[in-house]
Amino acid sequence: MITDDYNQKPLIEVRDLKKSFGGIDALNGITTDFHKGDVAFIVGPSGSGKSTFLRCLNRLEMPTGGSIMFEGVDICNPKSNIDAQRQKMGMVFQQFNLFPHMTVMKNLTIAPIKLQHKTKEDAEQQAMQLLERVGLADRYDAYPSQLSGGQKQRIAIVRSLCMTPDVMLFDEPTSALDPEMVGEVLNVMRDLAQVKMTMIVVTHEMSFAREVANRVMFMADGVVMEENNPKDFFEHPQSERLQSFLDKVL
Repeated sequence: MITDDYNQKPLIEVRDLKKSFGGIDALNGITTDFHKGDVAFIVGPSGSGKSTFLRCLNRLEMPTGGSIMFEGVDICNPKSNIDAQRQKMGMVFQQFNLFPHMTVMKNLTIAPIKLQHKTKEDAEQQAMQLLERVGLADRYDAYPSQLSGGQKQRIAIVRSLCMTPDVMLFDEPTSALDPEMVGEVLNVMRDLAQVKMTMIVVTHEMSFAREVANRVMFMADGVVMEENNPKDFFEHPQSERLQSFLDKVL
């Protein structure tokens, strides 16, 4: 799946990224690139810094050292317009974070109308097209309380897509779901990967990572210890630490 895009400048350039919380080092110097069309999965034990790393990528967490260049802009620079950059970064959390007092359609269109100045008609047309894509067009006038967990997470993904982002960040998007609902969300993510949406995914879904990713990264102790294509990552781990982790989760 690695394409000619790898000959182009990376979409995201991370250099020596560090993050501390009250003297505790969560990230200990991460250097990596993400290219357009990447489907990168980040796996590792709890407490390894995976979610912190993801949240630093759109500066929901402010790094304490290093740099992140997103489309040529240093988003760690306090003078950068982080709100403008975040509009190009979709973020899907473990919890769905939908506005409970708004219908699905209102949840999907409020940001494109307010932030991108789309007309109500254009925003709703785009939202309906995306709802059809995820099989939820008939729920456009429902409220979040009327949806299942799997439906809420699919709506959360659509909400990000309504902003036409250049990259989608997923922070364990299925961890809060009942097992029978996980497949609904993974199917949507699988479709996004097939249309070459750039995705960075923190997950415990190992079989899904093996199927969909073009690269898998193993984090432990706040660093990326190993990364490879899915086949070699899972079948030929290079370190004892990764082998031990895979033995426990596969």
